[in-house]
Amino acid sequence: MKDKAYKVLANQLNISNKKAKDLIDRGLVYVGKKKVNIARGEVDIKTKFRVKNIVKPKIIFEDENILAIDKPAFLLSEEIEKMFEYKLLHRLDKETSGVLLLVKNEDFRKRAIKEFKNQNVYKEYIAWVEGIVAEEFEINIPLLTIKSGGRAKTKVSFSKGKEAITFIKPLEIESKFTKVKAIIKTGRTHQIRVHLSKNNHPILGDTFYGGRDFDRVMLHSSKIELLGYSFVSSEPKEFKRLFS
Repeated sequence: MKDKAYKVLANQLNISNKKAKDLIDRGLVYVGKKKVNIARGEVDIKTKFRVKNIVKPKIIFEDENILAIDKPAFLLSEEIEKMFEYKLLHRLDKETSGVLLLVKNEDFRKRAIKEFKNQNVYKEYIAWVEGIVAEEFEINIPLLTIKSGGRAKTKVSFSKGKEAITFIKPLEIESKFTKVKAIIKTGRTHQIRVHLSKNNHPILGDTFYGGRDFDRVMLHSSKIELLGYSFVSSEPKEFKRLFS
């Protein structure tokens, strides 16, 4: 006998259907090593699920102007905003971990936004990508983001896209995957994910842009510098080695 995955999970964990669906939608539910991607997909009612826990966000730095948070994967940036009750300065995708900044006063927010617009903010990421990246290279491809149904998708558009520049440096190779450093001069929605995908090196776990399925999207915001501040987030343990 079969039923919808979220209903089977709700029954197994003795939680509400809504909570079960949210766990699946976040990407936290697995059968063995395979992630359950469709909450309404039908599964055998005897299916045994494995649910990952979300790590709690940690404070990296705080003063009268800014709050730097070490964001775990699977939490929305807006959820971090509600937890700490300050305004987001920027956003990270749900499965992207690392440095997330919130501002504590309007004067600093305006100055910081101006720095972002003038491309005076240094942003460094770490990612595991498919394929072998042997040398440093630059990606300069304009991007256009389209929002529909509350979801954003970015594509290459030479006619309507905005400037987007990403610098890629290989750090480590394991099997047929490469750990890279990505430095972005601009900050377009999903910029690193789309740029790497279009260069035949999709990020591991980024099925939305052509990557293979994995425990999570393997993208981490490791460093941000602006207005004299510098914030660093160490790589999560799953970034140390892929197949340990």
